[in-house]
Amino acid sequence: MEAVLKTETAPAAGGRSLGIVETRKYTFAGPLLLESGEILGPVTLAYETYGKLNREKSNAILVLHALSGDAHAAGLHRGEKVPGWWDAMIGPGKPFDTDRYFVICSNVIGGCKGSTGPASVEPRTGKPYGTAFPFITIADMVLAQRHLIDFLAIDRLLCVAGGSMGGMQALQWVASYPERVRSAIPIATALKHSPQQIAFNEVIRQSIMADPAWRGGDYYETGQPEKGLSVARMIGHITFMSEKSMEEKFSRRLKNDRLGFDFGADFEVEGYLRYRGANFVKRFDANSYLYITKALDYFDLSGGRLIAGKGVDTRFLVLSFQSDWLYPSHQSQEIVRQLKRKRVDATYCELKSTWGHDAFLVELEGQTTLIRHFLERTYLGKENGNGNHR
Repeated sequence: MEAVLKTETAPAAGGRSLGIVETRKYTFAGPLLLESGEILGPVTLAYETYGKLNREKSNAILVLHALSGDAHAAGLHRGEKVPGWWDAMIGPGKPFDTDRYFVICSNVIGGCKGSTGPASVEPRTGKPYGTAFPFITIADMVLAQRHLIDFLAIDRLLCVAGGSMGGMQALQWVASYPERVRSAIPIATALKHSPQQIAFNEVIRQSIMADPAWRGGDYYETGQPEKGLSVARMIGHITFMSEKSMEEKFSRRLKNDRLGFDFGADFEVEGYLRYRGANFVKRFDANSYLYITKALDYFDLSGGRLIAGKGVDTRFLVLSFQSDWLYPSHQSQEIVRQLKRKRVDATYCELKSTWGHDAFLVELEGQTTLIRHFLERTYLGKENGNGNHR
């Protein structure tokens, strides 16, 4: 659950720009047998690729986006000035170095950025699915991605990486297809949601469904529930930041140097939240927000389910941030404990940051060094005396 800060572009982590990129679409008949027992098909995935796949097909990295992200992770779309959501990390000379690696990013099923989701047309009716769309899980998202990776003829990924919900997908890739993943970088994520995290998501969902314009999810001809979705995003943004980052960014500053003594946006923080909410409704579908937050709450790889068998040789780099209270460090530490109990090679680092949960998108210096070295050692296959990657 993250803020895609497209108007607050993070400083570059070195390297060069990818330039103009294009989003592609891959459609397969399926059908996908979902965890719920329902069937979904045909399925379309929007995706982008950066760099070149080598002859051995050993340099492919799958980058996985967070809740409101999309396939546009890096570079520029023609005619646009704002780069992809992880542009500072992906490109020539950057941590996910496209001079060396072939990087893939796809939009998840259930989303609204080109992949099959509630706003897509249901073949049988010729109308948008709405809430007739089947419930999906993180495992279902990964199953669809596996079809994309099969289409690209890649047997084993060098790495799966992502923050927040992207980190959950990275974990699920290892749980579902350990033989197809050489390494994983889950960032600012968890094995399962706590009751508090589920509670935040429920308030977000209720704010959408309480808007009369939601109409039970059947709003595609009348216009989506903008007020409810805007409030939902405002709630989310509060959880993305830390107390310190909010103090540094806003404090108690007034927008017009005086109190209005009304219910307007007197304080800068109020204006910021309203601005974020108003912008979000222009680019995201309310039903997708409902479905994806529910998928986050369903996710659970605790109790040994992350590594179910023996002999898993996937390497892990697990990262968290000190000021992240939405996905606090103890949840990342629990991932590492589970891996260590299964004797899986795992490195963990808690990075200093005041950005809160947003840190995985904007706090780049520490991530840059760790990810660059981790990927390099994995790619070159450097091992210790026991045959395990360091």
